[in-house]
Amino acid sequence: MTTVIKISPNLEEFLKLPETEPACEYINKEIIQKPMPQGEHSRLQGKLCNAINQIVETPKIAYAFPELRCTFGGASIVPDVAVFRWERIPFLSSGRIANRFEIYPDWAIEILSPEQSQTKVLAKLLTCSQQATELGWLIIPEEESILAVFPGQRVELYEGATDLPILNGIELELTVETVFSWLSFS
Repeated sequence: MTTVIKISPNLEEFLKLPETEPACEYINKEIIQKPMPQGEHSRLQGKLCNAINQIVETPKIAYAFPELRCTFGGASIVPDVAVFRWERIPFLSSGRIANRFEIYPDWAIEILSPEQSQTKVLAKLLTCSQQATELGWLIIPEEESILAVFPGQRVELYEGATDLPILNGIELELTVETVFSWLSFS
């Protein structure tokens, strides 16, 4: 079950709180603790990061980060996968990556856990869309479907052999079937 703490600290107060395991997020003045990832969630998260990064890292197009805190627009979220275009990744003058990402992801991917509220997770992706995130995915393992969130908060459902929308500029072809085939090791 998802833990929701309905208090109204401001974002600055939330960010001063110690990190929790699993992470807490701050959305719409609520603190919501993410559920602990389980097998299907972990497998999909790892495969997605690997599939995306194999294509985008070497040519410096983008990078997919697992469980990265992103603070922007009055919210602080930890998408299961946050993809940033290379030119938007915050780097220090030394060339090292910054620890704090105070920007929205270009592509936010969430994997619904059995105990999570689909409405709350979709609301997180809609919050990203309001801040100019170009693409969001809500992967629903129980239904083997994926909801995609586009600019303007347009939502579309993808199932079966349907090609999935990918962030512009990333030459990756995935279908819903392919994503869910990763759950089997046979």
